[in-house]
Amino acid sequence: MVSMCMLLLLILLLPVSILSLPDCTFQAVFNFGDSNSDAGGLSAVFGQFPPPNGDTFFHSPAGRHSDGRLLIDFIAEGLGLPYLSPFLDAIGTNFSHGANYATSGSTVRRQNTTIFQSGYSPISLDVQYAEFSDFLKRSQIIREKGDVFKSLLPEKYKFSSALYTFDIGQNDLTAGYKLNMTTEQVKLYVPDVISQFTTVIKNVYALGGRAFWIHNTGPVGCLPYIMDTRPITAAQVDPHGCAAPFNGVSQYFNQKLKEAVIQLRKELHSAAISYVDIYSVKYSLIAQAKKLGFGDPFLVCCGHGGKYNFNNARRCGTTEMVKGKEILIANSCKDPSSRSSWDGIHFTEAANRWMYSQIADGAFSDPPVPLKMACHINK
Repeated sequence: MVSMCMLLLLILLLPVSILSLPDCTFQAVFNFGDSNSDAGGLSAVFGQFPPPNGDTFFHSPAGRHSDGRLLIDFIAEGLGLPYLSPFLDAIGTNFSHGANYATSGSTVRRQNTTIFQSGYSPISLDVQYAEFSDFLKRSQIIREKGDVFKSLLPEKYKFSSALYTFDIGQNDLTAGYKLNMTTEQVKLYVPDVISQFTTVIKNVYALGGRAFWIHNTGPVGCLPYIMDTRPITAAQVDPHGCAAPFNGVSQYFNQKLKEAVIQLRKELHSAAISYVDIYSVKYSLIAQAKKLGFGDPFLVCCGHGGKYNFNNARRCGTTEMVKGKEILIANSCKDPSSRSSWDGIHFTEAANRWMYSQIADGAFSDPPVPLKMACHINK
């Protein structure tokens, strides 16, 4: 009921000019991000995520840290498009309706470690942009060859009429925690992260991108992964059970990102930029988890042991050799739809579906424009 009242209020606040405009006809989506929207980029390079990932919807591992679909999958469905093919995947790829450049572990800033040392992807946001820029140019050259290439690559006009989605930044914050930085030390480098983020937005705009759908970062302090691996005192736990100091850093990041988006609107006059408050959506999910049928929001569906059914050394899909036989010890719960946390870091398909239902109508967007109308500039 609260969400419906909020939506009605937002509709009343929208300019009449926006309300009278038709839905956009996005024929392509180009996504940049991390594991929150990675549909197979990292697994195409470093190997498939193990079962039971993907079991609910795809019935086998599908390059996603979830039992099924991610927010980006629901966004594609909502726009009437097929799921985006990962740019790095050479098997069964079809880029005629866009591409997904996200890889799990990606950061905005390059990390000074290898993926084998820290778990962070070498495909940082600037690399994802380089992939996109090269794809834009080379796809048109290859299309001219005809044959199957022509049907699997997007026409040039689709790049300027596409929706550009971004969901990245969370790993930049946790990277500091892994180096045992304090929350204040992490905050000190946030402006540089935001600066590099906005540089990529400007570069995509320079190549013709006009409609941008940008998610802020979620409440890091509500992740079982953080709550289990970082020192947190009882006084630092908020009323909903999350670690307040870590959420404070996420909020600071989001504040700076929103300020940057406001500045981008002044500089990129032909851009339509939607800033989506995914933080509030995820925090609302945590706060209402039991009411929504998800039970304990910190109880991990796919894990093994520990307070939250999460053990950082035995994450979802971990196996052990027992008497010469490989046994899955970090398995899925019986009903993933009854949990919101899939593996302590990522969400279940059911939670992702609920989050999509909250953002699709624009109730958590600034300006409050629905996804299907995100191409219209709010003046």
